[in-house]
Amino acid sequence: MARFLTSGCLVAAVVAVLGMAGQQQQPLFRGESDVVRVFVTVTDGDGRLITTLTRDEFEVRDEGKPQPVTLFDNTPQPIRLVVMLDVSGSMQGNLPLLRGAAEQLIARLSAEDLARIGIFGHDIAVGPTFTRVPDELLQALPEAIAADAQTPLWRALDEAMDAFIEEDEDEGEGRPVVLVLSDGKDSGPTSFGRGVASQSQVIDRARDDDVMIYAIGMRSRGPRPMLQPAVGPGGLRALILADMPDSGLARVAEDTGGGYVEIRLGQDLGAAFARVADELHSQYMIGFAPSKRDGRVHDIDVRLSQRGLRARARKDYVAPSSPGDERNHE
Repeated sequence: MARFLTSGCLVAAVVAVLGMAGQQQQPLFRGESDVVRVFVTVTDGDGRLITTLTRDEFEVRDEGKPQPVTLFDNTPQPIRLVVMLDVSGSMQGNLPLLRGAAEQLIARLSAEDLARIGIFGHDIAVGPTFTRVPDELLQALPEAIAADAQTPLWRALDEAMDAFIEEDEDEGEGRPVVLVLSDGKDSGPTSFGRGVASQSQVIDRARDDDVMIYAIGMRSRGPRPMLQPAVGPGGLRALILADMPDSGLARVAEDTGGGYVEIRLGQDLGAAFARVADELHSQYMIGFAPSKRDGRVHDIDVRLSQRGLRARARKDYVAPSSPGDERNHE
């Protein structure tokens, strides 16, 4: 079974029931509008989602100092989802799996969710508008993959985040999430007309724009590139890792509070896509007032009072600036 990776530890991927919305929910606690919102996934030692905790069982630390939780909600929150699908040449053999998995994801979206489908290979393209219509999303799935297409992974994630600022005002409901599927390592920009993006730039932008990124990595199943014979331990390692997904995907997902799952031979890609949708509808939203209004990046840490439970959430945020404070955040 595929397992989510977080803080260097493996957390079992699980399937949650979307019908939670109809069950009795914990009361909502809301504070001032000027709060830092953090979405938290909680699992037990076996990887099962835990969805019945109360506000008092959470602690959030800003730069190491505990802060009062002023906002708490454990009801499913609507999402705006951009799904970015790798259509580089090495994904040719994975195309049927890709389409089937995306169909399972689309089927799990709620009536309040909005989504767009994007692809990256020879070019990077994201659907023109967010939609709630499943047929429109299915029609946007790729039907063919060019054998010589590259993998502009980080640029694709950067352009996926552009989609959230291009939308109309009436499409702005729901928190922004990107789900990316890739089997390869970043190959750089696709053309001279596009800017260059890096892993660290993607992490910084996701923090600044409050975007959560989920990533699914898988082995290549297309034509293998011609590789030089392995020489020494380093060459052998390069040969073994040649068809593995970019190792930076896990770091991007962890830092932004999302999850990373790596699909191995014989594992169900469709189930992994469905689990992402289920998890997104099973998270806690907690909030706290920023400890300082200094416009700087602050580290945050979410902890739980119950032993044996794990919390996964973003690692930092940019504090608001006080009036007249023109310093740039670090």
